[in-house]
Amino acid sequence: MAHCNTIFSQILKLVPRHEFETLAEQHHSGRSFRTASRWSQFVTLMMAQLSGRNSLRDIIENVSAQAHRLYHLGSAILSRSNLSRINEDKPYTLYEALFGKLLTHCQSMAPGHSFRFKNPLYSLDASTIDLCLSIFPWADFRTTKGAIKLHVGLNHAGYLPEFVTITEGKTSDVTIGRTLAFPKGSIVAIDRGYNDYAWYQQLTEKGIFFVTRLKSNAKSQVVCCRSVLAEKGLTCDQTIEFTDVQTAKKCPIPLRRIGYRDPKTGKHYVFLTNNFKLAAKTIADIYQARWQVELFFKWIKQNLKIKSFIGTSKNAVMTQIWIALCAYLMLAFIKFQSKLGKSLQQMLRLLQLNLFEKRDLMELLRGDPPINHRLAPQQMVLF
Repeated sequence: MAHCNTIFSQILKLVPRHEFETLAEQHHSGRSFRTASRWSQFVTLMMAQLSGRNSLRDIIENVSAQAHRLYHLGSAILSRSNLSRINEDKPYTLYEALFGKLLTHCQSMAPGHSFRFKNPLYSLDASTIDLCLSIFPWADFRTTKGAIKLHVGLNHAGYLPEFVTITEGKTSDVTIGRTLAFPKGSIVAIDRGYNDYAWYQQLTEKGIFFVTRLKSNAKSQVVCCRSVLAEKGLTCDQTIEFTDVQTAKKCPIPLRRIGYRDPKTGKHYVFLTNNFKLAAKTIADIYQARWQVELFFKWIKQNLKIKSFIGTSKNAVMTQIWIALCAYLMLAFIKFQSKLGKSLQQMLRLLQLNLFEKRDLMELLRGDPPINHRLAPQQMVLF
């Protein structure tokens, strides 16, 4: 019988130990460890993400039950107080840096997006993570409510969160949007929460295309019109200029306005873009594809632990979120590597049930029966 490490051990091999320790040294503060380590913290919290553990006690009890297997992972068994103290004190920036390393590996294997054009395609959005203000007083958002905000620029090549920023709940979406350095020639789909005419001008100057929805009260004049295919739901394709004095000062360039009526819902949309080369229907499809970033937020909130937290300090919360994002990238890498049609959710369900089973990871994902259950040809005959 071929020897296999546990499924969890094979997943952790996606993070080379020497690279992790190098990052750990770069992002260390305070006194050195006696028995605990950042690697033990990572192994413990990654196990919690992949197995769906909900509380500090639940995590420690689950890890303790697998004590005989942790030795081979190079991880120590942390007590609740040790894990809590590391989460509170040791910089979360280690896992932010690890996220960047994993993202680079994933980008090298990610498939392209589903559109014919070659431009990189991004969807930009933000999602609020609610917190109890009495427990997380540092996350002041409203009078009786706390929150932080997760900003994501999702690359449609593999649906990877290529740009990630975590801020206070009060931070506006467009404030973060202005700071992101999208590659020249890329196309960014954004909703009206990012409406900033000066930013549209800056994106155009940098050679970056945007697709958004035009505000209903925007004042403009039509410069020229192009014919459209009404059977595809298109109602107009126009070049416009803004007539409002302040808006025209911020964005003096001509832009493209496209009208589209959704045949399923009958709702009419008016899109605004600085891309004059792509077909009008393609522009409408790009905005529709922006929904993928909403699905990303929904997936990580439903399947990973970023809504309930095992620590109350800002550092503990940020640590948990960055490790959850690392878990997402590790699952994405396995999906790219396996080239199977399973969704990330199907993969995660399989891993949760078999995390400490000793069998080949790819065989598990393919659905092959365990080796000891495979019958030899002479055993196939019942009588």
